[in-house]
Amino acid sequence: MAEVGLRVAIVGGGIGGLFAANALLAQGVSVSVYEQAPALGEVGAAVFVTPNSVRQLERLGLGPAVEKWGARIGPGSRYLRADGTPIAEVQITDSAGWNAVFGFHRADLVEILAGALPDGVVHTGHRCSGFEQGADSARVRFDNGATAEADVVVAADGIHSTLQHHVVPPSRPIASGSVAYRGLVPHELVPDWPQQDWLLWMGPSRHFLVYPVRAGRLIGYVGFTPTDEQMRESWSAPGDPDTLRREFADWDPRIGALLQHVGTTHRWGLYDREPLPAWTAGRLTLLGDAAHPMLPHLGQGANQSMEDGMALATVLAHADRDTAPAALRTYEALRRERVAAVQRGARENGLRYDSLSGDLATRDAEMTAHRAFRRWLYDYDVVPEAEAAAAPA
Repeated sequence: MAEVGLRVAIVGGGIGGLFAANALLAQGVSVSVYEQAPALGEVGAAVFVTPNSVRQLERLGLGPAVEKWGARIGPGSRYLRADGTPIAEVQITDSAGWNAVFGFHRADLVEILAGALPDGVVHTGHRCSGFEQGADSARVRFDNGATAEADVVVAADGIHSTLQHHVVPPSRPIASGSVAYRGLVPHELVPDWPQQDWLLWMGPSRHFLVYPVRAGRLIGYVGFTPTDEQMRESWSAPGDPDTLRREFADWDPRIGALLQHVGTTHRWGLYDREPLPAWTAGRLTLLGDAAHPMLPHLGQGANQSMEDGMALATVLAHADRDTAPAALRTYEALRRERVAAVQRGARENGLRYDSLSGDLATRDAEMTAHRAFRRWLYDYDVVPEAEAAAAPA
């Protein structure tokens, strides 16, 4: 276990930062979270949670909350052609047959993670404005005049991280050429909709995803369409429901039946980055989207950030104030190769989903074969590797 004196400051109170705080506290590390918003919360959208992170949530005692608030994805889940013709089953288990794939409302997952933290750990209304470090400590400054001194600072402040440039020069966003319309529909408005199915329709330059959230009481949808517009990477920009309906008007009628109940939708420009050359500088390290923003076509953004948090906590459990910088380098080395593979896989999957990787027969065969990659994702347990990496030579 880490010595009592090790102090960690996490900048960013999203899923990655809050999970890391829980994981660090479970290892006896003193931690504080600083979030720029006046209150914790997430835009009303859905997020996919898969076995590689569910096993970490269970380690932290949050398994019952996952079962209560998540919507378990069932065996009726399918990839489909635009007209609704089935292509392939969706991989919903790891190789051992464990089905721990859930749809979540992002706000519910944030609430679960925040609610598990002791009072006083999370500090809202703290927008990071500066960072400095010396040989023995690091200091974060905030717009409200506050400062936080720590042995380790974790930048979990997302794709627009204010701390990333203290590690590497800012990386340029790579536009995917797509925009995503996303939102939620109460299941009671479409009572015949299957409550456990993850369904993804694929057509030329577009795809449409639906899966259940909040124990099946809500249906999360995401419609991906082509765009030449350069828009900010934002979850919350307003979209036009009528435009969304027109984009998929000649697709499977089930999509139209769902979209007729959409009154508001959010529009999200899709970008990622090339893998960064470094995540760590001294006592500062990056986590989640600050380190490895990825396209959403594997549903792994939140899951990889939770893997990051568990890896970081496991490694720092073996560190003290003096060895913390070396431990952060160990964390980075442990995570970078896997996350880069997931980033590449998300790009490749997006090409398949938008039917840009070949003819339809080739695409359909690739979707069937894709189950092996999903099993590789879901089988992974970051803790044994982190324990081995942190063990004394």
